[in-house]
This record gives sequence, C-alpha cells and structure tokens, in this order.
Amino acid sequence: MEKTLRIEAIKQAMDEAGLSRTALAKKLSVSREIVSQWLKGSKFPRPDKLLKLGLTLNLAFDDLISTVPDKFEPKIAFRKKGSAKTTEKHIKKAKEIGYLLEPLVSYLPYDEYVQPQALKNPVVEYGYIQEVAAKVRKEIGLNKTEEVDFDHLIKRFNKLQAVLVPVMWGKKDRHENALHIYLPKSMTTWVYINIDTEVHDFKFWMAHELGHVYSPELEGDEAEDFADSFAGALLFPERVAKETHKKLSKARSIKSRIAIIQEYAEEYIISMISVLYEVNKYATEYDLETFELGDELYKANARLHRGFKTVKEALFDSGLPSAENYIETVTDRFNTPFFNALKTYLVENGKSAGYIQCILDTPLLDAKELHAELS
Repeated sequence: MEKTLRIEAIKQAMDEAGLSRTALAKKLSVSREIVSQWLKGSKFPRPDKLLKLGLTLNLAFDDLISTVPDKFEPKIAFRKKGSAKTTEKHIKKAKEIGYLLEPLVSYLPYDEYVQPQALKNPVVEYGYIQEVAAKVRKEIGLNKTEEVDFDHLIKRFNKLQAVLVPVMWGKKDRHENALHIYLPKSMTTWVYINIDTEVHDFKFWMAHELGHVYSPELEGDEAEDFADSFAGALLFPERVAKETHKKLSKARSIKSRIAIIQEYAEEYIISMISVLYEVNKYATEYDLETFELGDELYKANARLHRGFKTVKEALFDSGLPSAENYIETVTDRFNTPFFNALKTYLVENGKSAGYIQCILDTPLLDAKELHAELS
C-alpha cells in the first residue's frame, strides 16, 4: 500500500490553527520549502516529522494519512506445506522480494515489448480446466494420454517468459514449497521451486506454478484452486482418469485398487493421492462411483516416495553442492536465466551478498558463497 498525505485535511487544520506554512515549518523545525513540497504531494515526511505534524495539528494518523493500493505491487501465491497457514508476515516478505527482483528484469533474455500468453478468463470449472489442459498438451506436442515430463514443463515456463528459481529451502523448516511472484510493472513472473523434496510432489508443484503463469490476474484462494485443478488435469488428463476409473470399478479389494493407482502413479510420475483425486473428480463430473481408500493409500504413497531419490539427491549425488556446482547444475537442468541475470546485475551495480540473501531468502553464509562465485 502506498501512503499519501491527506493534504486538504492538513490545510484545513492549518487554517483552524491559524498557522501559515512558515509558522508550521518553524514549529516542525523544517524549512518552508519542505512544508510546501509536502502540501504539493511531491515529498512525504520522515516518520519523526510525520508524528510531530499530527501532534501540532491535532490530527489522528487516519486523518493525516491515506493509503492507496500500489498498482505495481507484486502479486504473490504460495504452494504451502500441508496445513501451513499463510500470514501477513509471509505475504509482506514475499512482496519485498518481488520489489527487489524488479532491477533484474532488464537483464533477462526476454522480449520486453510483447506480453506473454495468458488465459482470458480462467475459471475453476471441470470442463473448462480439461479443455485448457488439453490445449496446453497439444501446444507441448503431446497426445491426450502421454506423460508430461519435466522437460516439457521447463520449456513451457521459458515459452511464457517465466523465470524459474530453483532453491534449497529444506523439507520441513519452510512455510512454502514454492513461491510465485508476478510483477505487474514489467509483466514478469518469477517461480521459486524447492528442490529439496520428493520427485512426484515436485512435478505437481511445477505444473501448479505453470497454472499460475497462465492466470496472472487471479489471486488468493481462487488462484490456488485454479492452479491445483490445472496441474491435476495436465498431468493426469480425463481420458486416463476414465480408464483408471473403469479398472478401479472392477477391482473389489482395497489392496487391488491401491495396486492399480500405484501403477498409474509410477507411469505418470505423480503421487498416488493425485491419481485418486483426479479419478474422483472425473467420477463426480459424470455422476459415477467415487472411491475412498483411507490411510492405506497414504501409507502406500509414502512407500512409493521412499523408492525414489529426492530432486536434490538426483541433481547432486555427492550431497550438499558447492556454490559453483549448484549454480551450474540448476542453470543447466532448469534452463533458467536467473543466475546469469543475477551475475551481470551484481557486477554492474556492485551489490553485496545481502542482496542475494534477500532475494533467495537464504542464510547469509550461503549468500556469501554464492556472491563470491557470481561476482
């Protein structure tokens, strides 16, 4: 929110108090020119002067200040962990990161004149979501049942001029697994994805974030619901959900149904929970039988995860990578321009490790290592 002085209220209070600009300036220990600039709206008082101005004119804060939305304020979306609750502190911190990313825009290898493709009127409606997902699959070059792999998703992000920022935020300590920042001023999208996670979940998060890229105007729960629905339909389309539903209908035991779901989860590299969720959405849409598999499905899904390396383990067999290895690997594997843009910006503007610490939300020690490698 942008703060501005309520100039007319201040002028009226000055008249009632019989204070000229010169007299008010004297009481506030500032120059008359400064007061004139305040009343023109070209300058805003420092906090101490603002407090003294309110006390001198007997104006409460709400009478002295008005707040208006910043039309260029970053738009934020979180892929939260489990039941984690998003607070104002989380949102404020993410928006601050967004403002700090703006200077990097001019260093990106993207067309600054053409707005990336976006959906005209995205809605969370089953038929619409399926049509959009089918359209995207066709643009990728896939038929209606082929698996969407990581390279397909990465190429789509680049096509839409969305900057992928692979980060290592740990598996348990964060509020979010992914962070989406849209900057209205430059119409750029920045997608932070946590690579310290299971591959099946990671793929869904990437598809979820792609849903946000296609719907930059949506916010809040509406944006999250759309992105989740889009991801599910893209990774496990209706035709496959229909086929899976038929097999589940014929199976008579929970064990056999879980085996069917696991087969599809392994084929499409998504979680067993996502498979069942898409099957039940299909069933609900066409008034068919839905399935409840209880805790057994969650236990089977956990066993499935244990059979695969995490994304970080797959990328860095040696464990925790060096700054050089981390930058080179994620830049190459995710085809992201982020670190090249960051390197050029740091060198040309003499920015410190503190800047890296802020935009990557990483410990200062890690930021210093990255800074030494990039500068």
